[in-house]
Amino acid sequence: MSNRKFDFLLEKGIREEFDEVGSSLEFNAGDIIVEPNKYIKVIPLVLKGTIKVIWETNGGNELILYYIRSGESCAVSLSTSLMNKLSNIKAVAEENVELIAIPSSVSSKWYEIYSSWRMFVLKTMDNRYDEIINALDSVAFKKIDERLVDYLKSKSEALQSNVLNITHQEIANELSTSREVISRLLKQLEQKGVLKLFRNKVEILSLV
Repeated sequence: MSNRKFDFLLEKGIREEFDEVGSSLEFNAGDIIVEPNKYIKVIPLVLKGTIKVIWETNGGNELILYYIRSGESCAVSLSTSLMNKLSNIKAVAEENVELIAIPSSVSSKWYEIYSSWRMFVLKTMDNRYDEIINALDSVAFKKIDERLVDYLKSKSEALQSNVLNITHQEIANELSTSREVISRLLKQLEQKGVLKLFRNKVEILSLV
């Protein structure tokens, strides 16, 4: 195995196959990696960068379910490919991304044969379960100002940066609200001294 991000895959067979079947891919920020209503053909294993996983409602609204970081994969892609179902999510590069793409058919075979891959899949699903529940809870029970703070925290942690290059409109789109509402709430947070606003950029100072 040439990449040490995934050297927890212990069996000799999978470590040899990893280099044989894995394809190195790169995506620019904003590129769509997984599309909804299509079969998952490859499983993304992230080497560098961050991917956001989005669920699109029937009404056209979007909800960010979780972020995929270096050394991780997509729980929904793994489960969907194992069940041979159409994708119900969209995965978008939050920043420039480098990943290893494993064919879904190979991933399914590994799940049956290799215990280290099976454990990786199960842990990935388990870890994402809480994040998905929190995302749904936020929409169902939290006010938009609370959701905005949670959103900024989550994005900052995912990107490991307190500077977010994003417009008010983009935030509004991802929170399914209006730009005017987001601009007003961001201004209130700025007045409280927890962030600074710039053109197409938000600098987080202290979000509790």
